[in-house]
Amino acid sequence: MVKKIDIKPAKGKLGIMTPGLGAVSTTFMAGVFRIRKNLSKPFGSVSQMQTIRLGGRDEKRSPLIRDFVPLADLRDIEFAAWDIFDDNAYEAAVKAGVLESKHLEDVKDELEKIKPLKAVFDRKFIHNIDGPNKKEGSKWEMAQQVREDIKKFKSEKNLDRVVIVWCGSTEVHIEKHPVHESLESFEDVLKNDDEWISPSMIYAYAAIMEGVPYANGAPHLTTDIPALEKLAEQKGVPVSGNDFKTGQTLMKTVVAPGLKARMLGLKGWFSTNILGNRDGLVLDDPGSFKSKEISKKSALDFIFQPDMYPDLYKDAYHKVRINYYPPKGDDKEGWDHIDIFGWLGYPMQIKLNFLCKDSILAAPIVLDLALFMDLAQRAGFKGIQEWLSFYFKAPLHAPELYPEHDLFIQHTKLKNTLRHMMGEELITHLGLKYYDVKE
Repeated sequence: MVKKIDIKPAKGKLGIMTPGLGAVSTTFMAGVFRIRKNLSKPFGSVSQMQTIRLGGRDEKRSPLIRDFVPLADLRDIEFAAWDIFDDNAYEAAVKAGVLESKHLEDVKDELEKIKPLKAVFDRKFIHNIDGPNKKEGSKWEMAQQVREDIKKFKSEKNLDRVVIVWCGSTEVHIEKHPVHESLESFEDVLKNDDEWISPSMIYAYAAIMEGVPYANGAPHLTTDIPALEKLAEQKGVPVSGNDFKTGQTLMKTVVAPGLKARMLGLKGWFSTNILGNRDGLVLDDPGSFKSKEISKKSALDFIFQPDMYPDLYKDAYHKVRINYYPPKGDDKEGWDHIDIFGWLGYPMQIKLNFLCKDSILAAPIVLDLALFMDLAQRAGFKGIQEWLSFYFKAPLHAPELYPEHDLFIQHTKLKNTLRHMMGEELITHLGLKYYDVKE
């Protein structure tokens, strides 16, 4: 038997704070309120609806994950958010247009009480939107304001713990810079309003300094810089990211492992998206799109391993496009045209048309990440939480490793981590014991 990790109990209340009070966060919050009232079920949430096998198949032990590991109860959650627009959560949800009024009216009172805190915002990092509800001062001063927001939320709601999950827009792509290498240089340029410090980095820095786990739901550079990675380790704070794995990339990480498992070759993979919500507007800017493009394209390279299988994948062509089309709203449409080849090089094609709702797919991810990040901290985990890569398009990983993108390997890793926490045997699926023949 593996030794069980000493996990602090999930006593008291958990606060979940989101930079961004738009389509994703309001859909998430409304859903949790409805579930608490027994008006809806947590469809899409692994933490709430999935079971976990313990021991051999013949033991028939498969409790729900939420009954197996000590997660925070949904009734013990409080919400807060930052946003550049001053709409409360109900008004923001109505404007987002994801949920029908029949799913909002029953929780209108709860949503109206969630009013956005002033946000950290910089037009250099997000070009296509702006709003009035913004913090003022130097970047250092705004970081201290975010820290005060966290402390005030914790005090006013009498919270035991807090988790932050980024649900805001995608910032423009920037590369790692020498100022990101150490905490000293990071804090120095933070005080000097350096252009290499983004709003998301300010939120992450403030969170880590307050001992609050931070999950990045967008593809931009945030906690994946040495300064914040080291700070998270020093402060004993879990961090995870990047970019919620929702629509088209979710499908890629399902289909690509199947093709590779059968050693079917790839000639090309063309992906295009039509998206009309605020996220689509932001991504209509080339800088923000660059962040998303890198995130969306990375999965196939790491799944197919073209250097290891050159005959099958080395010359594959991969193109990704995102098109802003306002009439679509949150109903994203993803098209994939995939050219593959098999025995003797004969060509075949796969065509996928995924008509999805981005925020409906993202909302349960926000819930799972918040609960699992809180669990990780209570279990004494710190720094990068690669076991949560299941939820991300471009998962954080140790610098010397390649990131694992295969959805099924990620899923096994997640469940084995939970088994490890609770002192249960890890599942290898070897199964030899069922077929041992005894004379």
